[in-house]
Amino acid sequence: MSGRIEDYALIGDMQTAALVCRDGAVDWLCLPRFDSHAVFASILGTEDHGFWRIGPSFPAGTEAPRATRRRYRGDSLVLESEWDTPRGRVRVIDFMPPREDHAPQLIRIVEGISGRVPMRSALRMRFSYGRVVPWVHKVDGRTVAVAGPDSVWLDADAQTYGKDLTTYSDFTVGPGDRKAFSISWQPSHRDAPETPDAEAALESTTDFWRDWVDQCTYHGPYREAVIRSLITLKALTYGPTGGIVAAPTTSLPEEIGGVRNWDYRYTWLRDAAITLSSLLRTGYREEARAWREWLLRAVAGDPENLQIMYGIAGERELGETELDWLPGYENSRPVRVGNGAAGQLQLDVYGEVTEALHLGHMTGRRP
Repeated sequence: MSGRIEDYALIGDMQTAALVCRDGAVDWLCLPRFDSHAVFASILGTEDHGFWRIGPSFPAGTEAPRATRRRYRGDSLVLESEWDTPRGRVRVIDFMPPREDHAPQLIRIVEGISGRVPMRSALRMRFSYGRVVPWVHKVDGRTVAVAGPDSVWLDADAQTYGKDLTTYSDFTVGPGDRKAFSISWQPSHRDAPETPDAEAALESTTDFWRDWVDQCTYHGPYREAVIRSLITLKALTYGPTGGIVAAPTTSLPEEIGGVRNWDYRYTWLRDAAITLSSLLRTGYREEARAWREWLLRAVAGDPENLQIMYGIAGERELGETELDWLPGYENSRPVRVGNGAAGQLQLDVYGEVTEALHLGHMTGRRP
């Protein structure tokens, strides 16, 4: 079984997001967008549905050890997990660099702190929400997994090998040793993406979040908690369009074993208006401007048919489907993608749009 919901930490690049468990496993990641098919979906099933774990080696038949401590690096979305083991101490740094002109990337750096710690990376890619086993092969020394229109490229500072439809790497780190692992998504018909420079990407990602946090105008007694909340809200924005997702996941249940398991990877006007209020009150006007422009494009010239929610690029058709091959989080079925609520009539949405436009007006921008 995957970890508990509260065991997961969020990382992201403002276009998609990953959930990292305390045992070092990435159990949820959709590529290249929040609403794309998942490459890792074990949070909604088992390890057979895709995961990527990096952590201390452990005997077969036992549970993976959980990190002794975890934290975000300063005011950023760079996650640091540390294990104290009988053989020493080790850290794994996880992050997703904000995209500029490069492919979507998830980078993981293993850092030895003390002693000599045996480590293992186990990467099991399963496309289409765990349903499709990709074709995994080597191209110019790099490992690539291909299925239909998608390809994911693995780059590693340690040797890898395949076993049981999984790509492994076994290595040992001592004090000061750093081993980088990364995956990059690319349309399968295109040439290979560039190999990430992990250390440079770590520096630029840290700089990005530091510069963004520096814009915050709140300096009250709860600044640390406010900053962490704002970073999370920023991580849920879809950078190219300004849309804001309610959550980066689907089908995490309202009640364990229940059927109210919905896909929240879309933009609800109600939720987004509340998010905008929080951002505006703390100095973030650019996000408000981008969302307001997204809203005008989504509504277009048809306000009489206003929907309560849209896709992150303004899509109207969000057809709902059940994925019967996934058992669901703690057997909470069904697992759904898409959301039929887009067709519901909820009269409060007009008030929410009015509020959102008013918030946009507060930024000094007129329709």
